[in-house]
Amino acid sequence: MNRKIIIGTRGSDLALWQANFIKDKLSDIGIASELQIIKTQGDSILNLRLDKLEGKGFFTKELEEKLLDGSIDIAVHSHKDLPTENPPGLIIAAVPGREEPDELLLILKDCVEINQKLSVKYGGMVGTSSNRRKAQLLAFRPDLEIEDLRGNVPTRIEKLRNEDYDAIMIAKAGVSRLGIDLSEFHIEEISPVEFIPAPAQGALAVQIRESDNELFEKLQTLHDEAVAEEIGVERKVLNLFEGGCHMPLGCYCRKHGDKFQTWTSKSTESDEFPDRVFIESKTIRGLAEKIVAKFSSDRKMPTKIFITRAISENSYFRRALERHRIAIEDRSLIRTFPTIHILDPYILKDIDWIFFSSKNAIEYFFALEPRISKKTKFGVLGRGSEDMLRRYGKMPDFNGEEDGIDTVDIAEEFAALAVGKCVLFPGAKDSLRTIQKAVALNSKVIDLPVYETVRDENAKQSYADVLIFTSPSNVDAYFADNLLEPEQRIICIGKSTGKKFDKMGVKYSLPYSPDEIGLAEAVFGLDYK
Repeated sequence: MNRKIIIGTRGSDLALWQANFIKDKLSDIGIASELQIIKTQGDSILNLRLDKLEGKGFFTKELEEKLLDGSIDIAVHSHKDLPTENPPGLIIAAVPGREEPDELLLILKDCVEINQKLSVKYGGMVGTSSNRRKAQLLAFRPDLEIEDLRGNVPTRIEKLRNEDYDAIMIAKAGVSRLGIDLSEFHIEEISPVEFIPAPAQGALAVQIRESDNELFEKLQTLHDEAVAEEIGVERKVLNLFEGGCHMPLGCYCRKHGDKFQTWTSKSTESDEFPDRVFIESKTIRGLAEKIVAKFSSDRKMPTKIFITRAISENSYFRRALERHRIAIEDRSLIRTFPTIHILDPYILKDIDWIFFSSKNAIEYFFALEPRISKKTKFGVLGRGSEDMLRRYGKMPDFNGEEDGIDTVDIAEEFAALAVGKCVLFPGAKDSLRTIQKAVALNSKVIDLPVYETVRDENAKQSYADVLIFTSPSNVDAYFADNLLEPEQRIICIGKSTGKKFDKMGVKYSLPYSPDEIGLAEAVFGLDYK
């Protein structure tokens, strides 16, 4: 190109990083460019919550106006800040590779309580201006006090440093791009499948005039079509809901194997408990429409669910269902008993890892009052076990939830981490030992049966619309004397539970994660006629 390209950008540290990133990419392909800083409405009005600002695009409108009048050639945006439709005459020419869309919860170290989910002390004050974050935070932790937080990334961190808040929540992408040292804080990194991010969080948008064909062609070397497909689903969901940045909406899409996996969280108000849905699809065609249909106000829902586990009054799952007046029939069909009452301290002498496959294993193990070395690390199968481990003041060094739903995949990931180590497996007597078998190839394995299960010999029939089975033993106990009623739907926790229904020739659904969040997603993901 014979002309120098003018890149328009906001003046914040993060915006300048993003613009310079594109400037360097242009330089790599022989295109000279320079930056022009443009102040937006969102930069100027700092005394109002974002949802109180009028209109949409309050971080992008002025940049788009400069593009249209020819003052600049490129506008670089955080993709999540853009309205879902371009103004006439403008297009998104390129979407570069996406930064991880995880959330970071930064906590003052004297405000940390590991035994609480997310590690913020009970009743702590958390700063965020995002209605989406507020809704999800209160769903996890209704005791928290959520306060408004404005400013760029360094300003927000400085406000935490000054102890205006006990904790703040920000996007990992901004911190990563700016290389900010956060060692003075306790950091909780929350994956996008647990805390659902804003549509297109972590992605950049390179916007140009639609008529600038030459520049469009040059920018294709920066474009990542796979990322564009994924965030395209997220932004179409936002568009179909007719929402802006202030809507309490989270949507995350990723390609996993041959399927697109999507997680969506939505509420009407920031203090309203959000509904969540997880959907897998082999194509993105019609995927956004399918997601939005799950949130329809006239969609038929079950009136009652049965689950083979006690559900506490204030649990996430109960609150998620009861807001839709879905009754819960919760009763376990098995009983558990300890297999040992005194733990030989010698067993723990040279243990490098302790791995838990269930919440029961954690409870029965810690009831033995074990003396655990500080060097010993902890592994868990998923989020439910992590929450239980937190109650005993411990954090997992490995959580299989981050690596996939299949226990075999999780076993392989953990086995690679534990090579040459000594691993203790407290668990149920006669457990399947999937993790142990993978680890035993290159490590020392010690099985410690800490509890056993006894089946209820007289499990009462349930006529609920949905039956949720939490273990193979519960399946055996229920169907020893009962039959499946017509139209009843089945949800299983874990593939080993599902295999029971495979043998019976009965269809069932598997939640992505075997915890209360995943169960709620699975219930709302079912189609009812």
